[in-house]
Amino acid sequence: MIGWVIEGFGGSSSMIVSFSSSSLSIYLVSYLLAYLFGSFFMIKELITFIKEKKFDINLLMLLAAIGAGILGEWFEGALLLFLFALGHALEHFALKKARNAISSLSNLVPQTAIRLHSNASLESLESLETQEQEVPVEELQINDRILVKPHTRLPIDGIIMKGSSDIDQSPITGESIAVEKRQVDDLDFALKNPNAISLDHKVFAGTINGASALEVIVTRKSSDSTIARVVQMVEHAESQKSTTQHFTDRFEKIFVPIVLLLVSLLCFAWVFIDESFAQSFYRAMAVLVASSPCALALSTPSAVLSGIARAAKSGVLIKGGAHLEILADIKAFAFDKTGTLTQGKPKLTQIIQQSDLSEEDFLTIAVSIEKQSDHPLAQAIVSGAYEKYPTLKPNLATEVENLVGYGVRGNVNGKSITIAKPGYFEKNKQSFSQTLQNTIQSFKDQGQSIVIVKADDLELGAFALMDLPRKNAKQVIQTLKSIGITKTMMLTGDHQAVASAVAKQIDLNEVYGDLLPEDKVRVMKTLSQSEKIAMVGDGVNDAPAMANATVAIAIGASGSDVALETADIALMSDDLSTIPFAIELSKATKKIIIENLWISLGMVALLMPLTAFGFAKMGLAVALHEGSTLLVVLNALRLLRFKDPFKI
Repeated sequence: MIGWVIEGFGGSSSMIVSFSSSSLSIYLVSYLLAYLFGSFFMIKELITFIKEKKFDINLLMLLAAIGAGILGEWFEGALLLFLFALGHALEHFALKKARNAISSLSNLVPQTAIRLHSNASLESLESLETQEQEVPVEELQINDRILVKPHTRLPIDGIIMKGSSDIDQSPITGESIAVEKRQVDDLDFALKNPNAISLDHKVFAGTINGASALEVIVTRKSSDSTIARVVQMVEHAESQKSTTQHFTDRFEKIFVPIVLLLVSLLCFAWVFIDESFAQSFYRAMAVLVASSPCALALSTPSAVLSGIARAAKSGVLIKGGAHLEILADIKAFAFDKTGTLTQGKPKLTQIIQQSDLSEEDFLTIAVSIEKQSDHPLAQAIVSGAYEKYPTLKPNLATEVENLVGYGVRGNVNGKSITIAKPGYFEKNKQSFSQTLQNTIQSFKDQGQSIVIVKADDLELGAFALMDLPRKNAKQVIQTLKSIGITKTMMLTGDHQAVASAVAKQIDLNEVYGDLLPEDKVRVMKTLSQSEKIAMVGDGVNDAPAMANATVAIAIGASGSDVALETADIALMSDDLSTIPFAIELSKATKKIIIENLWISLGMVALLMPLTAFGFAKMGLAVALHEGSTLLVVLNALRLLRFKDPFKI
C-alpha cells in the first residue's frame, strides 16, 4: 500500500489518497503525467533563477501546484500547470509573431545571385566580358560584379555600374513609391569613396528592381548589408528595457517575496478561524495562484517588441524600448538644416539679366564655363539651365581657371567671362550698378546666394541660388505642432540670415545660426536641461549635439553607416514624414503599456481578496489569471496592425 496522508492539526480533519497496485487510478496517473509535462520547462527555468538567487513567478506556480497535490486536489493542480503551460505556449506563439515581423526581413533577400565577375580590379571592371554564374549570396565578395534581372530582388548592397531602373525600397525605407536609381558617373571614385556617393546610385539587399536590368558592384558582404544590420539592431533592441519594464522588474523582485510571506501566514489561518489546516492550506495555494504576476511580466515587453517591429516595417529603426517609450513625452524638436530640413544641395532659383542678351544666350555663356567646374553652385547653375533649356548647346570655353573660394573664369568667343560671388569683385575694387546692388541685397535678405556674371567689365547678369527646403518639410512641421509638439527649432552652421529665411518658409519657432559644432552641443545641453528634446540630423556632423538630446533621430540611415550606428532612432529613408508616425506609434505603445498594467495589476488586486476570503476557488483563479496573461499579449499585438494616421 502506497499512501499520502496529511492530518489536520487538532485532528479536525484528514485527507487520504491511497491506492493498491491492483486499483491504480488511471485518473491519478493522468494527473501525474500532467504534472510532469506541465512543470518540466517551468522547473528548468526555475533552477536557473535559483542559481542566480532570484525569485520568479514560476516558483509561485510550482508551489501552488505542489500544494494542490499535497491536498489531494490533483485535478486543480493539473489544471493549473496545464493552463499555465498553455498560456506560456500561446504567449510564445504571439511574441514569435511579433519577432517574425522583423526576422522576415531577412527572408526577403535572395539566396543566390548572378555573378558576372569575381572581385575584379577597379581598372578592369568595365573591360571584362560577361560570364554569368549563379552563386550563393554568402560567396559574394566586395567588388564582385553581379547582374540583377528585371522584377527581381536585390541580393546584396552595391553601386550601380550599368543601367537605370525604378526600385521599390519599401523593405528598407518604408517608402511606398519606387525610387529612380541610375549608374554612377565615376565608378573608380565611387568605390573608393562609397559614403560620398548619392543614394541615387546605391542599391540595397531585399529591395525590388523595376523593369530594367542592372549591373551592380558589391560594396558590402551579405552579413554586413543594410537589411542584415537592421535585423541585428532590432533584435538587440528587444533586450533594451524601457522605463516601465525596469519598474515592473523591480516590482516583481519585491512583490514575489511578499506573496510568499503572505501565503506562509495564510497557511496558519486555521489557528485564528474555525477551519481545518487543509482548508487554510488550500486558501493559501489559491492566493498563490491569484497573486502570480505573469501578466505583469509580459505587459511591457510584449508591447515594446510589437512597437519596435511595427516601426521597422515602416523604415523606422528604434534601438530599444526606452527610446520608443520616451518619444511619446517629447514636446520640443531641434533640426539640423542642411540635408535634414533642406535638400542638401543648392538649386538655381532666379536668373537675373543685365544685358541685351536673350536668356538662352546668357545661359549658354554661363554654362560654357560652369560645366568645367565641380563646385556645387556651378553644378546647380548648369542643372538649372538645362532644366529650362534641354537643348542648350554650350560654346567652347578656353583658359578656364578656378577662383578658389569665389568662382571661375575663362574665355568664351574671345571674351573674358568671370562668374563669381560678389566678394570677388569687391576684393578687386570692381563696383556694381545700382540696379544690381539692389538685386544682390534683396536676394541676400532672402537667404539666397548670389553669383555675378561679367564679360570683361560688362555686367551680363546674375544667378540666385538656395538650398531649398524639402518638399514636405513645412507640412511635417505643421503636423508635429498639431500632435502636441510645442517648440520646433533649427540648429545650423549657416549664416543667420540664410537660416532665418529657411525657417520662415517652413514655419519654425526658433532659429540658431552661425553655430560651430561645439556651439550646437552647448545649445543642446542648455535646452535639454529645461525640457525633453529630440534632435534630428544626418548622424554625421551632428553626432555630438545629438548625443546631448533626450532622443537622437537620424534621417537617411540606409545610406549612412554613422547615422545607423549613432542615433537612438534611425529613419531609413530621408523622408521627414516618418517622424510624426514614430511619435504617434510611441503614444499608442505607451497607451497599450498602461492598459496592460491596469489589466495585470487589476486582475491580481481582484483575485487576491477573492481567493483569500474563499469566494473564488483555485480553478477559477487559474482561468482568470491565465486569461489576463493572454489578454495583455494579444492587446500588445494590436500594435503590429497600427496604421500610419498621416499616410493617405
